[in-house]
Order: sequence, then C-alpha cells, then structure tokens
Amino acid sequence: MNPIEPGPGTTAPPSAPSDGGLLSGAAWWLVADAWWRTLAYCLLPRVIWLSLLPLVASAVLLGGLAWWGWDGANVAVRGLLDTWSWSQWLTSWLDQVGLTALRSALVPLLIVGLSVPVVVIVCLLAVGALMAPAMSGLVRQRRFPALVTREPMPWWRALLASLGLSGVALAVLAVSLPLWLMPPVALVLPPVIWGWLTYRVMVLDVLADWATEQERTALRARHRTPLMCMGLACGLFGAAPGALWAMGGVMALAMAPLLLIASIWLYTLVFAMASLWFAHYLLTALDALRRAPLNLEPTP
Repeated sequence: MNPIEPGPGTTAPPSAPSDGGLLSGAAWWLVADAWWRTLAYCLLPRVIWLSLLPLVASAVLLGGLAWWGWDGANVAVRGLLDTWSWSQWLTSWLDQVGLTALRSALVPLLIVGLSVPVVVIVCLLAVGALMAPAMSGLVRQRRFPALVTREPMPWWRALLASLGLSGVALAVLAVSLPLWLMPPVALVLPPVIWGWLTYRVMVLDVLADWATEQERTALRARHRTPLMCMGLACGLFGAAPGALWAMGGVMALAMAPLLLIASIWLYTLVFAMASLWFAHYLLTALDALRRAPLNLEPTP
C-alpha cells in the first residue's frame, strides 16, 4: 500500500465540482485534500531532489548577473532617477526628515526591489519547465495510474505560453511600480499579480502532458475561483522572501548575496509546493471530468 495515500476505510474526496464557485463545498474540500497531500509528498526524496534543481539553476544565473551587472545597474538607475522630478523631491524629503542613510541606499534598494520580481519569474519558469511536469507525473503514477495522456501540448507551445503570461505580469508590475511607494498597495498588489501568474502557469504546465485543449479550457472555467484562490495563497507565501529584505533594512545591502540565495530557496520551495498542490487538485478534477465525458462545455 502507498504509505502516503489513504488506506481502505478512509473517506475518499468527493467528486470534483462542476462549477468551482464560492458556494461549492466540494471545491474547497478538494482544495484542502490537495493541500495535505502536498505536505505529505514534500517528504519524498524525489521531490526534495527535484526542488534543488531550480534553486541551483536560478542561483547560478542570478549570481552571475549580480556579479557582472551590479555596478552598471547602480549607474543606470542613479542616472534615471536624476531625470525624474518626483525622485528628486523624494530624496529631498528624506534629507529633511533625517533619513539621509536611507537616501544614500535608495538606488541599491531599488535595484534589489526590481531584482526580486526577476527572481520570482525565473523560479516560476524553472519550476514550470522542470518540476511541474515531473510532479504531475508523480501524482498521476501514485494516484491515477489509469489516467492516459491525450493530445499533449508541445513543449515549445507551453514555453511560449508561459513566457507570454510572465510578460503580462512583468508589464503590470512595471506600470504599477510608482504605486509601490504606498505601503497598502505594496503589500496587496504583488501577491495578487503572483497569484494570477502562478494560477495560469501551473494550470498550463500541470495539464500540458495529460489533457486536451478542450479539457484544459473546461477545467479552467469550472474551477476558476478555487484555482485563483490557490494561486493567491501561493502569492502570499511568495511574499515571505521579501520580508527578509524588509527586516534587514539598509543592513540587507551588506548581506545581499546571502539574502538573495535565501530568497531563491524560499521562492523555489513555495513554487515546488504550488506545483504539487495544483497537480493534486487538477488531476483529481481531470479524472472526474473524464468520468463524465459528455459534459465538457465550460460552466458559465
């Protein structure tokens, strides 16, 4: 018997809901059931090993960028800020209120703040390309051995779709960057953007090898609310690495390499758990959908 899966006599999860609405108790039971299974699967050696691959790849890439581009980035950002009237007003205000140390660290802090979204995107794409298909295959092997692949999406289409979604998220971040100076917006907006991006990329990558385009569309429409809430939860979890920089304040600049690696590890851990969470939920929903093959139209 699989030590992770429930044995005989354990209550089985209800069939995947057909609407995914806020009032569907089955949807939220399925979310919770997928979550505790995710926590159990995180103890598997294979999962631990796979979670290290995006960490190594991201650390090498971003470490190289930090090593070769730090001085140039400082010069470029400082020159850009000197051309903006609002940034000159901000630095003058910091001098007036006695925050001269923060003023001198403003440029490095902005570079770090802009680098964190890059870390998120790199880790998400790495998890999507390396881990999400492996996690969905592991869940399918252990829980749904009879589930067969149908019309798998070519890898290049999945990659282009993920890059397109990431581009949309980065564009929204770039447009909303001035709003980040307001603390309420800075606390709410990034998790919402990461939540939407995580939800869309994970649905794409988990189902790419197993579901048809029609099945993916139907599942995304029927389960949109629970999936978006799962993505939002992952976005809130993903805000944890940013707390490392906030707690360090100006001193975080001196510890930037260490904090960057710690941030990459935390982001990778969050997205590894997200890939498992979405795999358990979506493959359960896909299995239930195929048990009723005559009803593939998305529920409005």
